[in-house]
Amino acid sequence: MKYIQYDVTDSIALLTLNRPDCLNAWHTDMRLEVIAAIESAAKDAGVRALVMTGSGNRAFSAGQDLNEAHDFDADRAEAWIGEWERYYNTLRSFPKPLVAALNGTAAGSAFQVALLTDIRVGHAGVKLGQPEINAGIASVTGPWIMKEMLGLSRTIELTLSGRMMDAEEAHRIGLIHYLVPESEVLAKSLDIARELAAKPPIAMKLDKARFKEMTEASFQETIAAAIRIHRECYASGEPARMMEEFFATRAAR
Repeated sequence: MKYIQYDVTDSIALLTLNRPDCLNAWHTDMRLEVIAAIESAAKDAGVRALVMTGSGNRAFSAGQDLNEAHDFDADRAEAWIGEWERYYNTLRSFPKPLVAALNGTAAGSAFQVALLTDIRVGHAGVKLGQPEINAGIASVTGPWIMKEMLGLSRTIELTLSGRMMDAEEAHRIGLIHYLVPESEVLAKSLDIARELAAKPPIAMKLDKARFKEMTEASFQETIAAAIRIHRECYASGEPARMMEEFFATRAAR
């Protein structure tokens, strides 16, 4: 695998996002590797739980690689949402415990992926949020996940402001379950994975399947809305203009 690392030790799989030069931002090929690893773990009787983390100490993941998204038109945006549907469905269908070891920032789609895990562990330097609006990208799947967890009022504020929450706030509102020193994030996550892996596996699988079932209708409605909204958004050219401004500002620094 080129963009991730995947190892299994004592029935616990560790999936590490591995593009540290770009804050572990993902593009299509990286997402396909993640999906393949998670699907493999789901089928592997020797895996009882999975921990997902990022390489380096700056980011779990910065989310979508804007270099890939810059040139999207309406048709590519629609196909892109189909790719995300598969990614999110793979996470939602995973029948075993799934723990996020948040080693740094989780922004945009990476924030969403983190919220689709079962348990999240972080440290004081972690930042979480949905900053798509700052890149001219409409948010659809992010607000769906946040509304399920936080309610509409806070979802509106986070979506329209695009601000990043610090770890203390995220912990206070229940998005980070455990705050530990930075050096202990992975160890704590592995401990939790081992604890959950020891639970009765059929009950675990059935509980997780029911959580998916409870939200499946709204998930499907969200994907349909995402196709419609992202077609209009990318056809407008606004995302490309905002990304060009971002690239120019970054280059000036």
